[in-house]
Amino acid sequence: MTVARNVSDVLDGHVRFEVECIDRMYLNVYVSQLQYAAGLVGYVQRQLGLPIASTAPLAKITDRFSREVHRSASAHAIPWVDFVKGQRKDDVMHEHLAGFTAQEGVVFIGRAQEKTPLFRTEKRRNAEGRAYPWIVKSTGVVNQFYFYCVDAEFGPFFIKFCSYIPYQPEVVHQWQLLGPAPGRQGRARVHPDGQRLRRRRGSRGVATDL
Repeated sequence: MTVARNVSDVLDGHVRFEVECIDRMYLNVYVSQLQYAAGLVGYVQRQLGLPIASTAPLAKITDRFSREVHRSASAHAIPWVDFVKGQRKDDVMHEHLAGFTAQEGVVFIGRAQEKTPLFRTEKRRNAEGRAYPWIVKSTGVVNQFYFYCVDAEFGPFFIKFCSYIPYQPEVVHQWQLLGPAPGRQGRARVHPDGQRLRRRRGSRGVATDL
């Protein structure tokens, strides 16, 4: 009697090394106090010294941060990219990385409008009918800044920073863009499906590092 076997059964015991194309690593950064409404109220009252719990003053922080990002890009001659809907950010990085000759530094800064969790202020009324502000968690479309960089040892990565509280930074190491050595001679574009996976020490070296 023949027992039906699937592909997994056939390969079981014969596979010595398997790659599922881990092409990037994420590090999410959180300010614990800014993850909930009561914590944000404490920040507004104690840190900013404002008696009324409202998100309105936070817009000034956002505007100042955005101005400083633009100022820094201009002062250091860092290329600026405004991402459009549907544009693949990795493709833009590939294009800029091809002409980046420094050992390390900021390759370019990108800005995108994206939906993200944030806080808003609602107007509520007490039992006497008097209005008062109330901070609630919501979502909205705000500017997200992407700082695409290269480090001589760490390789290519980007830092994503939301322009509005609670900010939620992300540090993303892009393994699929990793070059062969400092100086990155012979860097090749690697497709996300792993079909053209090329590394300084090969795929096994990447797995060992991870």
